[in-house]
Order: sequence, then C-alpha cells, then structure tokens
Amino acid sequence: MNKILFRVSLAALAAVAAVVALAHGGGSPAPSKCVPVSAWVIPGEETTPGNDLMARASRQSVVLLGESHDNAEHHRWQLQTLAALHALRPDMVIGFEMFPRRVQPALDRWIAGELSEEEFLSASDWKNVWRFDPRLYMPLFHFARMNRIPMVALNVDEKLNKEVTAKGFDAIPEERREGVTRAAAPSAEYVDFLLGVYREHEWDGKKKPEAGADDPEFRRFVESQQLWDRAMAQGLADAAARPSVPLAVGIMGSGHVMHGWGVPHQLRDLGVTKVSSLLPWDQGRDCGKLVAGIADAVFGVEAPASGAPKRPRLGVLIEPAQDGVRILKVEKGSVAEAAGLRDGDIVAEVAGQRAVKPGDLSQAVQRQAPGTWLPLKIRRESDTLEIVAKFPASAP
Repeated sequence: MNKILFRVSLAALAAVAAVVALAHGGGSPAPSKCVPVSAWVIPGEETTPGNDLMARASRQSVVLLGESHDNAEHHRWQLQTLAALHALRPDMVIGFEMFPRRVQPALDRWIAGELSEEEFLSASDWKNVWRFDPRLYMPLFHFARMNRIPMVALNVDEKLNKEVTAKGFDAIPEERREGVTRAAAPSAEYVDFLLGVYREHEWDGKKKPEAGADDPEFRRFVESQQLWDRAMAQGLADAAARPSVPLAVGIMGSGHVMHGWGVPHQLRDLGVTKVSSLLPWDQGRDCGKLVAGIADAVFGVEAPASGAPKRPRLGVLIEPAQDGVRILKVEKGSVAEAAGLRDGDIVAEVAGQRAVKPGDLSQAVQRQAPGTWLPLKIRRESDTLEIVAKFPASAP
C-alpha cells in the first residue's frame, strides 16, 4: 500500500483478510450474491430495511464505518451513511484514521471555513501522513465542513508506531505515548488473524511463514497494531463523552472493525458498549466470509469500484532516510522495476527537486500524466545514478 513500514501492514489488514482464512468466525458459507448492491444485510440474518438499521445505529454512542482506503465505492457508501445518520442525529463528531493527533488544528480550521482544499491538505501534512489520493476523501471532508460537524484526528504520529514496532509499548516513556493508554489484551482470534498477516507480509524483503505467536518480533507487531486500535478508540470515546453527547462516527480501515477484534474491543475496555460496526461488501467477494459477528451489518457495493480515480503508480515501498527517501521494496512488474530501481536505493532528487520526505516522491508520481517520464537521481551504495521512470500510456 502507500503507507510506509508499520503503516503499510495496517492499511493492508482488510485486504489480507480476503486471503487469510477466517475459520474462527464459524458458520456455514452464505449463498452466492449474498449481499445485493444497495442492500443492507445483517450477517447470519436476512436483508434488512436501511431505515430500520440507520435508526438503530443512530441510537448508539459510536458507529464505525470501515473501508478499503483506495476504493471509491467504499467512500461513496461512507458519505451516504454519514448523511443518513446525520439526518437522525445531527449532533455528530466524525473521527478519521487518516490524521495523526498533531494535525488537529488543521482539521479545526477546515471546519471553521478558514482553509482552502490545498491549504487544508498542506496544513494536515496529507502527502506524508496518508498519501492516498485526497479526491477519495474530500467529499467526506466537505460534508463535515458544510454541516459544521467537528472532525477529530484519531491517529498517532508515525514515529510512535515505528518505535513500538521496534521496541514494544513498555519501552516507550509515557510522555511520548501521545496520551494513549495500555491496550486491552487481544483476543486469541485477533492474534491468530494478525499472525496470518505477519506471515504474509515481507519484512526486509523476506516473508516469515514459520513465525509463531510467541515470536518477540511478532508480539511487538501485535502491540503496534493495538496501539493504533487503542488510539482510535480513545479518540472516539472522548468524542462521544462531550457534554452534548454527540454520535461519534469513526472512518477507518475495515481491518480495525471486523469481528469486533480491533477498535470495538478497545472501546468496550474503555466502557463504551453502545457501538455499531458497519462495513461495505464488494460484489464478487467470497460469501463464505459473511459470517455472524463480522459486523453488525454490511452494505452491498459495486466491485470493482466504478469511477475510482486512477493515478500513476511507481510500485515501491518507501521510508524516510537521512539523505532522501529509501526504497524498501520494488514490486514485481512495476514501473520502478522496469526503470531499474532496486531495494535499498536512496531517491535523492525527483525531477530535479530534492526528495526530503516520502511525500515528495509520492506527490511527484501522482502529478505524472500517463505516458510521461519522471527523472530520478538515485544513490546506490557509493554510486550516484540517473534513472528515468517511464509511465505507461494508461494507468494500470
């Protein structure tokens, strides 16, 4: 995905869920076409009227709306669901996984009408903290602004995520935890699921198929996942506890929502029990995954997402480096591989401009029109190389 290091694995949770067996969910496979387009289905039950379901959800303290980050249909569904909930519960706060807490002032200024789109994306450091195409999310942000609904940054800074992944939560001094408290112990089912994710992910170019649940590196990986779950749960719990007692709606990856393992589990530990978890369901998805407990309800959307913004892809996994942007992994068959980029290369310049942060490379790639070339200056060990990335005439 487009996040770096630890955040790559988190953003991939929902996608990996389609690969990793969810046998612990139980239940028999549902019939084909189990969730019709534009229909709400309660897993394990029949199709249910949307009005009834929205009325029930609006009476909760927190509603979680999952997503695959790059799926435009999921964001359209989120916008529709937000509008339906807002009509029933106008006093609302919307929390976003996409923003670390440090950019909260930018969200406040956006809602107040003080920033243009460009100024908002710059002030919220979007190109470095999230980097998915902002056009996917802007309708949600405009909906909040139009209705003066407070937006809350639910996440923590990437540096904290990486530090927990490397050292574990206990090794981080309390003053550097951004107010995040110790997460409730994960369920055995969540640990099993995360172990499947961990084994599928490439670490330093290698998978770890033999990793066990007691592996110290895996346990730190679990702690890093739970750090994110806990941070988002705390942000939503705080929002729901405001004096006006608003409905707190969380916009986040489906991997944090499904089966109640992630954010719902942490909310319960925080004393928030009135929680509704809602997920989009792509047409063609394996109906055997639609088991009781995966969510309170799912909504059928078109798949593949029609009209999703296409953007150029270089095909690299990246991280900050002291003297540029380090390429951790080059995808097979990608533009980067065709250009001759290798794992470990340092991107020093992009189109003649110095590359300081990962967002500098990401933004440059997103600006490329189909069929154009992007010059890169690369440091490879003691050599400095000029490489040209050639993008196809149409985005794949």
